Amino acid sequence: MIQDLVIYVIFITYAISVLMGFGTILTWVERKQAAVMSDRIGANRAYLRIPFTQIKLVWWGLFHGMADGLKMLLKEDFKPQTYDWYAYAVAPWVVFTPVLLVFAVVPFGGMLNPGLLFPALADWFAGKTYPMQIATLDAGLLIVFAFGGMTIIGSMLAGWSSSNKFSLLGALRAGSQMISYELIMGLTVLGLIVIYGTVDLDNIVRQQSGTVLGFLPAWGVVYQPFAATLFMAAAIAENKRIPFDLPEAESELIAGFYTEYSAMKMGLFMFAEFIEIAIIAALFTTLFLGGYNLPYMNDKGFALPGGAVIEMSHGAVVVTQLVVFLAKVFIISSFQILIRWTLPRFRYDQVLRFAWKFMFPLALANLTVTAVWLWVVQG
Repeated sequence: MIQDLVIYVIFITYAISVLMGFGTILTWVERKQAAVMSDRIGANRAYLRIPFTQIKLVWWGLFHGMADGLKMLLKEDFKPQTYDWYAYAVAPWVVFTPVLLVFAVVPFGGMLNPGLLFPALADWFAGKTYPMQIATLDAGLLIVFAFGGMTIIGSMLAGWSSSNKFSLLGALRAGSQMISYELIMGLTVLGLIVIYGTVDLDNIVRQQSGTVLGFLPAWGVVYQPFAATLFMAAAIAENKRIPFDLPEAESELIAGFYTEYSAMKMGLFMFAEFIEIAIIAALFTTLFLGGYNLPYMNDKGFALPGGAVIEMSHGAVVVTQLVVFLAKVFIISSFQILIRWTLPRFRYDQVLRFAWKFMFPLALANLTVTAVWLWVVQG
């Protein structure tokens, strides 16, 4: 139906705008947050001058992202003398595209009723409602791991096709690191699946709108605080960020698997990394922080402990849920950047040993304890 097409075009446009916006803003956040942590001024050189005046609009360095984008678009695209042209060209897109597709199954709001939001269109929509999620799939969490695991193919293609020993070594590191930490992410999420009994992300979020012990929000981090910590560490390793940035390791491998890339091809690799920060934050928010809801919030307002109810209009609920989701994602993204500028880089043997000898046994122990606890409680 045309109504469905209109709604989902709006959802897709919103999702792409949010991810592109986060990818752009987080480049500035990283620079400014690093400057604050290092006690320096930070990004403040790029500016716009008001015509016919000497007034320069610096705006805390916000124009640096624009300058970087223009620089990458206008730079000459150098290519190595010997390389596999097809794999070399397709690799940045294989890294970039799946990162966007993961967001298709992430619910960024509750139930949308266009007829209530726009009364003039009530007859056209005939009371139909839509979950604020691009793809409402029962197996949403499986889709996340399926698409999330595809990005490593692009990294390995880039390293192999460049005919550069540093690039190839970075690609090999990226592959082994992905295998190690993807397993840990899956084990940590299994604990939530055991508790909530579903892999539907929207269902998981809705179950987190309740309470535990009558006053605690039923968020995943309350049920699984240990798994939340392991998930965040494994997700940062998946994104190849410090202290797990061994596939790139500028001081060792120049730039790792994309050493031979320049101009906008290199920009796609870097932009995908920042978008993946937002994706990790969105998944963490969805799985462990109640998603788009505040504590005790549902699609009609707030149901507070003790039976008190605060009703809200449908428009107020929709806006609140969208803003809450974006705020949580931004906070978790900033936390990842905080970690990046706090910890030193591991050696490569330490990265793998940390995964297999420390995090893997802990993830297994967490899953075992969760399963036994749930069996005892339900039994």
